[in-house]
Amino acid sequence: MRLLHIPGPAMMGTNTFLLVTEGGHAVAIDPAADAQRYQKALAEHGAGLRAVFLTHGHYDHVGAAKALAAATGADIYLDPADVKGDRLFPLSAADGPFLPWPPGGTLTLDELTFRFWHTPGHTAGSWCIYVDGCLFTGDTLFAGSCGRVDLDGGDPAAMQKSLRLLKELPLPDETRVYPGHDAFTTLGEERRNNPYMLGLWL
Repeated sequence: MRLLHIPGPAMMGTNTFLLVTEGGHAVAIDPAADAQRYQKALAEHGAGLRAVFLTHGHYDHVGAAKALAAATGADIYLDPADVKGDRLFPLSAADGPFLPWPPGGTLTLDELTFRFWHTPGHTAGSWCIYVDGCLFTGDTLFAGSCGRVDLDGGDPAAMQKSLRLLKELPLPDETRVYPGHDAFTTLGEERRNNPYMLGLWL
């Protein structure tokens, strides 16, 4: 697997990713940059986009999803709880269809097996994605912190439960964590030192 980090616009500071399989297929995670940047990267790697995974529906994570799906025929995965068509959650039912996260929590693409966990708290429709030693946490888990819970759909109790779930996942400490914003980290680092993952809510 080749992992490409494509930062979103500076004003939003979103981490977005393009994963390319050995078989020449690709998945975009939270594509917030201009759609042409992903299309250029796909062309450079001779890859075809098969899916767009949206960890949640906030405007700073979904900006290029519709354009990429229209240009490539890729499927968009987004929790229906985050499909609202308003300023904060701009994607509406008319922008779909949106696929639900796979039954059983797994999806296979070439050599890669993706696993998914529902992690509400930042939004009701937040999800985390694991593949090949990498955990993409959207705005659920950050390096040393977690996503805010005071916006529409936020829920402090749900966030605490989601962080406990992530802490207890049967994944090794060296699992690389790629949040939706700011620095990358490891699951072990967050298990040991993240005050929110440790339950020290201030």
